[in-house]
Formats: sequence, structure tokens, C-alpha cells
Amino acid sequence: MLERAIRAALADLRLNLLSIFSVAVAFVCLSATLLVFVNVDAVKQRYAETGQASVYLKPGVDEKTIGEVERALVQAPGVKTVRYVSSDAARREVLNLTSDDALARLPEEAFPASLEVTLTHSDARGRAGELKTLLEQLPAVEGVETYRSWTERLERLLQGGVVAALILAAVVLGAVVSVVGSTMRMALSRRSTEVEVLKMVGATDDYVRGPFVIEGALQGGIGAMLAVVLLGVLYLLTHEAFDNALGSLFGVSLRFLPLLVVLGLLALGSALGAVSALLSMRRLIGNYV
Repeated sequence: MLERAIRAALADLRLNLLSIFSVAVAFVCLSATLLVFVNVDAVKQRYAETGQASVYLKPGVDEKTIGEVERALVQAPGVKTVRYVSSDAARREVLNLTSDDALARLPEEAFPASLEVTLTHSDARGRAGELKTLLEQLPAVEGVETYRSWTERLERLLQGGVVAALILAAVVLGAVVSVVGSTMRMALSRRSTEVEVLKMVGATDDYVRGPFVIEGALQGGIGAMLAVVLLGVLYLLTHEAFDNALGSLFGVSLRFLPLLVVLGLLALGSALGAVSALLSMRRLIGNYV
């Protein structure tokens, strides 16, 4: 049956290529959305597992006081690293990330010195809140930023991403069912004589329908595979630039889709193609005597 399906697909090669291309376009949209979701989740996990806090110091604090605060932080439970960033170093870091002339004209005093704290704790977010409460009572500390609002925004973005992915999956499902179903109906009309002969010699509906279902599965699977390959090529061409940006901003590297997600896309494409062909053929083949 597979051999019959492949032979029939090659005979209608142009029609099948158009169907595969349409399926690939639909799956590119879905896989690209999943790729964004995977990388946003990676950023969220990093900030959830390793908390961050910036302890901003008041202007004019002497080095002795800074050293005392730094040593106290290093000895605090759950603190992994503490890094002192002077006003000049903070200004250079900001200017390295942007070419804004307005920022470049600001004096060094506009960029407060800080202690950058990294937390490794089972409850990093809660520990950061405790440290903030304690540190803000110190005379040398201007303020403490724990980036809690940032992680909350990421969580909301992830929730929105899940909804968007589900909606897009429904759109892809409808597109694949429509494209593959139309292709199979056109293929059936082209092979009407072959189907009539098979029915006349006693072939069952399942025997006649089988090659069309396999064709649909191949169209869906190959279309999904082409979408993943195209996304992979784009990833290879752009990931270095994104790695530099993500690394400097969030401390993470751009990730491609996990293997299980890729296999799931291929299986989804094949399953949708097969089901679409089966639904299209179930009624039409029954009309042949």
C-alpha cells in the first residue's frame, strides 16, 4: 500500500508539492511561536532558580563601608556571589548596551555604584525580599532592586504565549485539514477511473482509501519537517547575534526547539494529514460503484 501511495504521489507531484508547501507555511508559524516560548521560559527559569538583586549605594560612601556591606552579604545564607560595580563601571556597561547620545552626555554621578548580588536558594525570590528589607535599613544603601516585577512580567508573558500557541495550533489544524483535504479530493478526481476499476473488481473501501491516507500523512509530515528545517537554518544564521544580545541582557543563550517538541511537530503533521485525507475520502469513495 505504501508503494502504491508513493507511486501515486509522484504521478501528481506538482499537486503534492503545493500541498506540502502550504502545510510547511502553517507549521513555520507554529514552530516559530514555540521557539519564542521556549526561550522566554529559559529566561524565566534562570531568574526563578538564581535570584538577582542590585544594592544601590548612596553617593560618597567610603570604601571601608562598602567593604563591610559586601562582606556581610557574602556571609549571608543563600548568597552565591557579590560584585561591586562603581559609578564609572556602571556608566560604561550602560553605554556598551546602547548608543543613546542623551545617556552618553550624563555625568558619572547619574549612574549609582552598586553591589550586584546573585542568590542560589530554593526560595530565591523570597530570600531576595528578606535581604531587601534588611539592606534598606543600612545608612549606606540608597535602595534595593530585586527584579520581582520583571519575573512577574515574564510569567504573564508565558501565560499569554501558551494561549497564543493554542490559538495558533487550532489555526494550523484548520489549515492542514483544509489543504490536505482539498488536495486529496483533487487527486481522487484525477484517479477516478482507477478507483472505479478497483471497485468493480471487488476492492474494499479501506483498500482504495489506504493510499490516499498515506499520501495525506506524508504531506503533513514532510510539510512539518520542512518547517522545522527552515526554522533550523534561520536559527543557525542568527543565533550568534541573539546570543550576544540575550547573554548581555539576561545571561542566557538562544535555544532551539527541544528534540521532543520537534518529534511532536512531525507526528502532529503526519496525524493531521492522515486524518484530513481519511475524512475527505470516507464519503467520496463510497459514491463509486
